[in-house]
Amino acid sequence: MVINEELVSKVKSIFGLNTYEARIWLALLAKGTASASELADLADIPRSRAYDILESLEKKGFAIMKLGKPIRYMAVPPSDVINRIKKRYEEIYNNRLKSIESLKNSDLLKELEDVFKKGIVSLDISERSGTLKGYQNIISHIESMLKEAEKTVTILTTEMFFVRQVMTLKPVFMDLYNRGIKVRIIVPIVEENAKFVKDILEYAEIYDAGDIRGRIITVDGEEVMIMLFDEKEVHTVADIGVWLYAPALARSIDQVLEKILPSLKPASEVLKSLGL
Repeated sequence: MVINEELVSKVKSIFGLNTYEARIWLALLAKGTASASELADLADIPRSRAYDILESLEKKGFAIMKLGKPIRYMAVPPSDVINRIKKRYEEIYNNRLKSIESLKNSDLLKELEDVFKKGIVSLDISERSGTLKGYQNIISHIESMLKEAEKTVTILTTEMFFVRQVMTLKPVFMDLYNRGIKVRIIVPIVEENAKFVKDILEYAEIYDAGDIRGRIITVDGEEVMIMLFDEKEVHTVADIGVWLYAPALARSIDQVLEKILPSLKPASEVLKSLGL
């Protein structure tokens, strides 16, 4: 039997096995049942390593040791392996999530927050900036910015980025509304995102951007988040946002958008024309 090296590489990557484990498992799949020495020969690995590798595959749910002598092993069907791996990852994820959730009101978090606050106070204003790469990092930082808002939030965004924002940040918009924070959103309103506009219209002033395109957020006239690329031209993992604590820039952006607003249609008018 000749082991397909490309298949070995795929199995290693997808199933998280090392080279010997992948080769032994593929050999076992091809045979159905076999002894350790047979599998070592088929997989072209040292016989001295076969039992250790098979023991590892047993623990991971890829192989079963049959009862009787001599010891033989049986392959677990790939579909069953996938289900077992899925359950194991779900268990790991849930345990980690519980651990993280338990930190919210812990003394450790309070201690870390104290360290952070002391550090941020000592920062020069010019140092309070950074670059974030990837949609998830960007939206997480935007969420943090919005949660800290005390007076105003202004958002210029695109059709699809708005949809992602609403899906992720709707509870935040509701909280801002309940805290009396003024939120203004300028977004192109089209059929594809109209229902999302309607969904949060009671929590924010929303205007149709028309042909205006851009992704900029200001908070309290002090902080700015600017996305550097058109989302249609870059994959979400390669998206880049620049965050700045820059009051002069933030106020300038707010002033420009303030002057534009009278020329834009309120979302309620656009939704009415779309029959919503």
